[in-house]
Amino acid sequence: MISPYTYHYHPSDDHKYVYMLGAEKQYAYGMVLGGSAFSNSFGQPSAYLYTGWRFKDFAVAEPLFLQFTAGLLYGYKPPYEDKVPFNHNGYSPGAVMSVGWQFTKMYSAQLNFLGNAALMFQFSMDLPP
Repeated sequence: MISPYTYHYHPSDDHKYVYMLGAEKQYAYGMVLGGSAFSNSFGQPSAYLYTGWRFKDFAVAEPLFLQFTAGLLYGYKPPYEDKVPFNHNGYSPGAVMSVGWQFTKMYSAQLNFLGNAALMFQFSMDLPP
């Protein structure tokens, strides 16, 4: 997965370009495990390791899916350590809600809601088993 753009709800002169690369294992029954490396909003190298659940059985719009992940976030160091809650030496809990669309069996896109801070646009490519 890759994110080419993140929209900040409240832009600041402190904000830098955000990019993300990651990998995720999706299980047929809905569980997901993954991790991503990214440059946070303040230009600091960061990472997110997570587990979660993908919900994709919507009769009205079959390609639509919702996803929730929670895990360990790393990277928000001084002077930006207060930008994420419960931060201790750069480590904090993280959670992401997402809505996505599975275009083909191999390609999808999703919007990741990053709390009250930003909206991340993501593109994913599934690798063959």
